[in-house]
Amino acid sequence: MTASFEEFKLKPFLMDALKEINFQTPTAVQEKLIPVIMAGRSVIGQSATGSGKTHTFLLPLINQLNADERRVQVVITTPSRELAYQIQKAAKQLVQHSPKPIHIGLYVGGTDKQDQINKLNRHQPQLIIGTPGRILDLIRSQALDVHTATQLVVDEADMTLDLGFLNVVDQIAGRMPAELQMLVFSATMPQKLTPFLKKYMNNPVMEAIPVASVISPTIDNWLISTKSHDKNSIIYRLLTIGEPYLVLIFANTKERVQEITRYLKQQGLTVAMIHGDIKPRERKRVMRDVQDLKYQFVVATDLAARGIDIEGVSHVINDDIPTDLEFFVHRVGRTGRNGMAGTAITLYSPGEEDKVSAVEAMGIKFKPKAIRDGEIVDSYDRNRRVNRGHRQDKIDPSLISYVKKAKKKVKPGYKRRIRTKIADKARMERRIEQRASARKARKDRKS
Repeated sequence: MTASFEEFKLKPFLMDALKEINFQTPTAVQEKLIPVIMAGRSVIGQSATGSGKTHTFLLPLINQLNADERRVQVVITTPSRELAYQIQKAAKQLVQHSPKPIHIGLYVGGTDKQDQINKLNRHQPQLIIGTPGRILDLIRSQALDVHTATQLVVDEADMTLDLGFLNVVDQIAGRMPAELQMLVFSATMPQKLTPFLKKYMNNPVMEAIPVASVISPTIDNWLISTKSHDKNSIIYRLLTIGEPYLVLIFANTKERVQEITRYLKQQGLTVAMIHGDIKPRERKRVMRDVQDLKYQFVVATDLAARGIDIEGVSHVINDDIPTDLEFFVHRVGRTGRNGMAGTAITLYSPGEEDKVSAVEAMGIKFKPKAIRDGEIVDSYDRNRRVNRGHRQDKIDPSLISYVKKAKKKVKPGYKRRIRTKIADKARMERRIEQRASARKARKDRKS
């Protein structure tokens, strides 16, 4: 691992900025790719959420900006407004000590387009950050001039593809110089990205940064079965046990977000709500209030999993396992950041065993927990029957005393009685499993 950021030979104002945020050692993706970007190569970087991708591209790009030239030099696209605000915040922190002003333009939907056009007509920013749709709108309005830019960053490319924005990014790139340094960053690399990458990237450096574990080792990853209990009540109990600093509660739909928020408010909690139908200005205000610790609890859809960077999240609660399993990692990754401890809690019902198994197949391990007498305690492994192995190899604990008694008596036929007892036990367990399977099948048919 690189000893420090000093080996990158960054400008002094960037080193001062890094010291302010206590960045001492580069992450794996930063160590690998910052020198490559500074050498002018195009890059495809695949790395997990929270791995330091944002500073991986911001540091070398800002380091190479010419503060004397008032022209667009770098364009950064991102699929959501929240991600754009997050990158802008990081960029502003990095340039604040620059001896000459570096102008950053933020262009996202839901903001005053005409005001942006008026300002662009007076002067062009050197660094552009924004959502693809608004950036293309300003280009078509002949207000934003990107033909002078030599570097394009496509952040969260997989999310850009999923949300249908890749065609818009394609149109933006088509208006930029042929000799373009393109930096594509993503948590995953879907096959459908390939045509776009081949169109604009000639012999790029491809780097997939492996991680020791899918989620940070600083995160306690708990699994709690809801069984027949009310899920809203369980969430409330989890929020009121101990002293969580800041909790993100994720739900799969905006309707479920609204339901959880309504219930928690009825219990007297102060709760913020974030989902796609909330207007951008209101969403921005809520996020500011969360950062100012006016809210301790935030209920959100997956929009927030990758689009919002909230400092100091101590707990993440998954109301349900997300339909897109990749979002599980992004949700949980909101806590346990920068080496801090965090707790992720996932709720599941007995009929969702397959979903839990699918998450575990990604290499994610759960600690089974339960709520008893107002405390969170260790629970049993849901796979305990499977882990026990073949029934013939080990005797069930409930039969041990019977075997011992039989051995002491040593009467004729005791082995047969033991085998009968074991067979009866096995039949009973099979019936229980068959009933559970039948219940699951009925639930599946209803849903």
